[in-house]
This record gives sequence, C-alpha cells and structure tokens, in this order.
Amino acid sequence: MANEPAPEQKKSSLKLIIIGLVILLVLAGGGLAAWKFLLAPGGGDGASAGGAAEVPVGATSGNLVSVSVPPFLVNLADPLGRRYIKLTLELEVPNAKIGQDIESKMPRVRDTINLLLSSKTYSDLASYESKILLKNEIMERVNQSLGGVRVVRVNFLELVIQ
Repeated sequence: MANEPAPEQKKSSLKLIIIGLVILLVLAGGGLAAWKFLLAPGGGDGASAGGAAEVPVGATSGNLVSVSVPPFLVNLADPLGRRYIKLTLELEVPNAKIGQDIESKMPRVRDTINLLLSSKTYSDLASYESKILLKNEIMERVNQSLGGVRVVRVNFLELVIQ
C-alpha cells in the first residue's frame, strides 16, 4: 500500500493520457485533411488544379481545344498601388464549337479575368499554391460568366508579378 499512488495522482495521469490522445487525434485528422485537399492526386482542390476533375464526360485531354487569350497587364490591389501582374494564358475547352463561342465572347471573358486579377494583392499570388488557386478561380469565373462548364483547364503561358 505504501507504493500505491494516491487517487488524485491516478486521476491526473488519466487526464493527461486522455488529453494527449485527443491532441494526437486532432493532429492526425488535420494532417489527413491537408493531404487530401492539398496534396493528394484526385482529391479536393488538388484534382481541380490539374483540371482532370472538370473535364466533361466524353472529353479527354487528347481532344481538348486551346483558346488563346490576349495578355493582361493589371495593377494589383496593393495599398501603394505599385505592383502589377502580367499574365498570358490559354483556356482549354472540350471542342472547337465551344472554342469559337468563347472567342466570340472574348470581351466578356477578358472583363471577368481583369476584375479577378485587379482584386488580388501580391501576397495573394506569391506562392505556388496561390497560383494554382488562381487558375481554378479563373476557370470558375469564366464558366460562370459564360453560363455552364465550358473551360476545363487554364494554362499560364506567361506570369510576371512585380
């Protein structure tokens, strides 16, 4: 009996074990979520970044048509207003008919992309992940502007942020 810990010591060590297990579960769950949504191929935004998840049924990467968009030179929304982005991109669409439709609506497409780019700051665009997110945002906004899924992938041909 002299070697047996007091009941208060048993309770506090049990609490520490439970707290440790809860912290471990939270960290494991956060790591799994980060892997699934950021790093895993085919999961979350990672699949959208490549564009494979947005390809409509019947459209494979082998038969996509590219639509060139004239370059953008846009001031960023930084406080001092001294930073800008120069971006040249192309949009990939499932077929030539949709490509011609997008070319006929190029002013609307350019306006949509101009508004998006001018709302960004340098810190919004500095990292690799933020550039992937920008591709996805451009694709979503252009599709929304044109009414339906027409653009399945956005490719940056030139990107300068200064």
